[in-house]
Amino acid sequence: MQTRNPILDEFAKLSTSAMGLAQAAGEEAKAAFRAQSDRVVAEMDLVRRDEFDVLKAEVAALRAELAALKTSATTKAKKPQTGTSTDGTRLPDAAG
Repeated sequence: MQTRNPILDEFAKLSTSAMGLAQAAGEEAKAAFRAQSDRVVAEMDLVRRDEFDVLKAEVAALRAELAALKTSATTKAKKPQTGTSTDGTRLPDAAG
């Protein structure tokens, strides 16, 4: 047998309302925090990921090109130049 107790009914309604209010307050706090963090990030002038990846690829290509240029410069420096004397004087020709 079940009896209706108005005090318990009111307490159940009150606790249900309190839980709904707590959930709404939690969602509102999350939304406010997200909005504030978005505002702070917008003011920081951060770079986007796609821009960073493009710049990173360009830097890698430039490093490879620089390494190739250094390699070619060192191989050119090691080659002896033909047709010149080592002390800078001209060799006498056959006519004298």
